[in-house]
Amino acid sequence: MADSRDEPLVLGIETSCDETGVGVVRGTTLLADAIASSVDEHARFGGVVPEVASRAHLEAMVPTIERALKEAGVAASDLDGIAVTAGPGLAGALLVGVSAAKAYAYALGKPLYGVNHLASHICVDQLEHGALPEPTMALLVSGGHSSLLLATDITSDVRPLGATIDDAAGEAFDKIARVLDLGFPGGPVIDRYAREGDPGAIAFPRGLTGPRDAPYDFSFSGLKTSVARWIEAKRAAGEDVPVRDVAASFQEAVADVLTRKAVRACRDEGVDHLMIGGGVAANSRLRALAQERCEAAGIRLRVPRPKLCTDNGAMVAALGAEMVARDRAASDWDLSADSSLPVTDPHVPGRSAHVPAPAAAHHHHDHDHVHEVAKDNLYS
Repeated sequence: MADSRDEPLVLGIETSCDETGVGVVRGTTLLADAIASSVDEHARFGGVVPEVASRAHLEAMVPTIERALKEAGVAASDLDGIAVTAGPGLAGALLVGVSAAKAYAYALGKPLYGVNHLASHICVDQLEHGALPEPTMALLVSGGHSSLLLATDITSDVRPLGATIDDAAGEAFDKIARVLDLGFPGGPVIDRYAREGDPGAIAFPRGLTGPRDAPYDFSFSGLKTSVARWIEAKRAAGEDVPVRDVAASFQEAVADVLTRKAVRACRDEGVDHLMIGGGVAANSRLRALAQERCEAAGIRLRVPRPKLCTDNGAMVAALGAEMVARDRAASDWDLSADSSLPVTDPHVPGRSAHVPAPAAAHHHHDHDHVHEVAKDNLYS
């Protein structure tokens, strides 16, 4: 077994929503990032169906782990630990990942690390731009959350400054795409249409930006309603809806609020680095406006490539590797999924600093046996 504390070899499992992600990381180097997505199965419902997602995770899990290990060119027995998203997310989906991680960790005799989905989204940037500066301000924007977080130690000290109080940015993208009949998921398709539209065509509202509003909280419910009503009014009058202009103006309103608040938080907290992550961080206008405003404010912007912004196993492996490198306590075998795990808990430590592996597990490191034990545990 490898035991490099400087560059631990960790496998990460992510199943918080509709992506079965498995990543393999050595220190801050990405070796494999395998993903099986069930997005097409949810498209006809216009959103993620938890039971459909859970079943898809169960079917994809073992093949995706096998693919990641093969892509990384490592044996399961070489791993220094196994990390898994313990929350937040869809409870049933999380449970599949946690069960799989336990099964593999138990079969291999490796330490288990239950980690936080949001902290993982921050840590993934280490795979692209090297070690995170401490402190780092992080703006996380996805289908389920819009958060401003101050991370002074990604493994133990992440402080929430602001969060969405109603619809997250990603939810608003999905809902406006649905009103415009553009399909699901909404983020990529609105981005595409917005490139050919005029962002100044329609003055949509900027939520929670008044002088008495919470400085770092987000609200996109009013914006979503305003856009939907504007579209309905056009249709009721028998006029054509300028889809590209609506997409561009809506996207501009979201990017404006997100970047304005993030830069303000950096200035107020005296932090000169801003990291943007989560699925909506793949949005081209958000990236461009953030770059422009950060440069003007003397803030260094770090945004991972789009594939690492959306949910993936690499981000979980990255945080797991950091847990091993900093000698954080592994999780206990009774680790469970927590659909509302707070970001102030970057991981779920066990009651002791080391979780002893089951004695029997040490005798069986051959590839086929490990997968059989894992399957038995996972499907029982």
